[in-house]
Amino acid sequence: MLWAEVERREAIVKGLQANFNKSQQSLGKIEGERQATIGELAAQELEQRAIRSEIKDVFETRVCLERDLAQNQCMESFIGQLLGELEFLENVSNKNEVKLLRNENLLELQKTSSEQIQKLSELIRSNQSKLGNLEDSTDKISISAMDKRVSLALLDFKRERALRELAAIEKTIKEAQDNLNVALTKAQNSGERIAVVKSAGEIQTEMGLTDGHLAALASVSEEIERQYESYSKLYLELKEKAQLVAENREKTLEEVKTRMAAWHTVVENLLERVNVEYQRIMGQTLATGEVLLSNVQEIETAGLEIYVGFKGSKPVALDAYTQSGGERTTATMGFLLALQQHVRSPFRAVDEYDVHMDPKNREMIAKVLVAMIKDAVSQYVVITPSQITFAGQDANVITVQNLEGKSLVREVVV
Repeated sequence: MLWAEVERREAIVKGLQANFNKSQQSLGKIEGERQATIGELAAQELEQRAIRSEIKDVFETRVCLERDLAQNQCMESFIGQLLGELEFLENVSNKNEVKLLRNENLLELQKTSSEQIQKLSELIRSNQSKLGNLEDSTDKISISAMDKRVSLALLDFKRERALRELAAIEKTIKEAQDNLNVALTKAQNSGERIAVVKSAGEIQTEMGLTDGHLAALASVSEEIERQYESYSKLYLELKEKAQLVAENREKTLEEVKTRMAAWHTVVENLLERVNVEYQRIMGQTLATGEVLLSNVQEIETAGLEIYVGFKGSKPVALDAYTQSGGERTTATMGFLLALQQHVRSPFRAVDEYDVHMDPKNREMIAKVLVAMIKDAVSQYVVITPSQITFAGQDANVITVQNLEGKSLVREVVV
């Protein structure tokens, strides 16, 4: 419990330290934004000073231009009055030479003044436009500076609050560290540090449960120890037997796998030979066929699938719905004849094998049967109610006929 308390207090200190680091990062971010805002305000102030200085220069230029414009306008007005008076005097005196000279000089001077007035007016308009632009720029800078001062005030408030939080967290960390040192000293006095997987509360609860269990066992008989040893010995014996059974089971499974592999090999090899013979027999009946092994991985459900195709059709599974009765009988007999070479028995007997065959297939199957047993050592008993199809062959024919309630047996060599 002492070491669990140490771990709990270490977790508290670690959490407080993480909060302290987070607050420091937040304060650093605020301080960075604050310094950036102060720098932007200083730059805007310098820009405003430069614009104000430029406005002053532009305004002084404007004054000079207005003064020159006024002088030229006065000159133009004066020359106009003078020309009017001279015209009056010249009309009275009739001095043409003086009239011509004076008129040319005054007119030239008047023209110069008029051109100067036009030029100064354009300069004044340009100066006025430039002055307006500068005033707009200083207004925008003033508005932006006001916004940045508001932001700076907000950042100052956040900075003060963050500093207070850091101071409070630092104080809490110091107190938590002191408490941790006290708990660590107590735990070290109790022994070396051990790994703790439960909290102090969980340990206390478990100790209470254990005390309850011990109280319930206070009246247990002294013979319980002997019984426990006896049961423990029995348990170990059963455990050894179970282990032996498990090992035997593994060995049995391995043997089963080996036998399954051998069974697969034998069955597949047998089926391969039967399949070749079956295809040959079906070829004599102008049909195609194939025998396949299904569910080869499960020996309980493994089986054979016979595929057959008549009259040039693609081989399909042999069933009661696709082929006719004669076709099914022919396919079945072909399979039995292909399989019979691998069956150890001195006799082969098939009852009424040709009932559903047409005469052509009956004759083909009879020829195949005779050809297969020609050099064989086995005997075949063919039972049929149909007409005899072994004429001219080395075969014994036994006819059983029911006449008036009695069976008459007669042997004929054909």
